[in-house]
Amino acid sequence: MSTSLPQRAGAVALGLALDRVLGELPNSAHPVAWFGTAMTSVEQRLHADSRTPGVAYTAIGVGTGLAVGRLLPSTALATTVVVAGKQLRRIASDVGRLAANDDLSAARTEVRSLVGRDPSDLDASGLAAASIESVAENTVDSTFSAAFWALVAGAPGAYAFRAINTMDAMVGHRNERFENFGWSAAKLDDVANWIPARLFGLAIVARHPSRRSAITQAVRADAPQHPSPNAGVAESAMAAALGIELGGPLRYGEREEIRPTLGTGPRPKPSDVEAAVAVVDDVEKSLIIVLAAIWLTCRI
Repeated sequence: MSTSLPQRAGAVALGLALDRVLGELPNSAHPVAWFGTAMTSVEQRLHADSRTPGVAYTAIGVGTGLAVGRLLPSTALATTVVVAGKQLRRIASDVGRLAANDDLSAARTEVRSLVGRDPSDLDASGLAAASIESVAENTVDSTFSAAFWALVAGAPGAYAFRAINTMDAMVGHRNERFENFGWSAAKLDDVANWIPARLFGLAIVARHPSRRSAITQAVRADAPQHPSPNAGVAESAMAAALGIELGGPLRYGEREEIRPTLGTGPRPKPSDVEAAVAVVDDVEKSLIIVLAAIWLTCRI
């Protein structure tokens, strides 16, 4: 078990590197999928239109993550299990390629793996925007936050974070069923991602110093208008790094949301998806190098 910060840094770097090589396990063999199935049963038993049972649900999920981390204390293994950067980048690249080839039907089907919005009316630019926004937001969830909590608290931190993030995806919705029940999971997810989202923004600035002023301006002016305190930061930074505009209206089934625009420039093209994938790929590589350097320096 990694006990010191430098040891955990090395273990997290190894876990991130293994994800880049191995990718995601299939759902049938993935512990996160098992957790989701188990928490669906818990939700069905506890659900009520109230925050109190939702808090109990959230506590059970977090407790499960912490317990798994105690039973399986390898920080490198935990990081490999909970991160999903390779799969995220692959799916986004596929959407961009399909949209660029005018295969919009296939692109709309593929983008459903990335976003919760209704893609049925999205054109090539809309599909590109959805993919880029997802790449930015979910790189925080799937990479930076997972790595951050693994670095801070080892395997228990990594598994507890993934439990929080998974519960938010399951019940953290603003709809009639989960408005109250999912409140605690959604708020805890906001807290867990707050620092990593801003570290992600700083990492983009570090890798794109020529766009520093534009990125800083977008994060300061546009991110606070976004309904998510963390997705707004990630998406604004990405928009400014690419010199495009993200955000705007979107639809979830029958419900339409008028989101603020993020960044300044033209609306994204399918080719911009690969540019966004390259940004997050580069940022993740830099994260691995920094963590490995911390471990190596302390070893020396």
